[in-house]
Amino acid sequence: MSDSTLHLRLRTATASAHEALERDLGWEARVATLTGYRDLLGRLHGFHATWEPAIGTALGDGAFFDDRRRVVALTDDLAFLGLTGREIGALPQARPIVLAGPAQAMGALYVLEGSTLGGRVIGRHIAAAHGLGGEGLAYYSGHGPRTGAMWSAFRARLDAFDGEGETVVAAANATFDAMRLWLNPA
Repeated sequence: MSDSTLHLRLRTATASAHEALERDLGWEARVATLTGYRDLLGRLHGFHATWEPAIGTALGDGAFFDDRRRVVALTDDLAFLGLTGREIGALPQARPIVLAGPAQAMGALYVLEGSTLGGRVIGRHIAAAHGLGGEGLAYYSGHGPRTGAMWSAFRARLDAFDGEGETVVAAANATFDAMRLWLNPA
């Protein structure tokens, strides 16, 4: 893909929001203990449980989006780490949102889908720190061996929204900010 793709423009236009999320997240300190890791997964679950349905509705393309949902992986990881179904169901959730259409959904999905790439690095760190294998790391395994192919397919779909680039960028920045605030409650 050329340097003029929406993906490259999006990456540049969201760099500050992305860096703020990474800076404020402090993931290494948070996952230093299994309790901290479980708490982070719980916050991520609360975000995905709200944002994934909103993205799915606004995107209106289950064939493309459904395999990208990750709340089930978070549920599996939390269960592995000892939470019951009832406890998982009682976790706090981000406030409901409405995305105004497919372009906003793609901007939000850019944030969630992009986290599958960096998440694999975090997953290796967590596995080494806590001796975890496949179980307990479903979320941070991204889409497993399909991660690269799914990212490529996402980028191809994203470029179809080139004419709505400003909407996509605004939604991505808003999603980065919402995630940063949700993962770091005051």
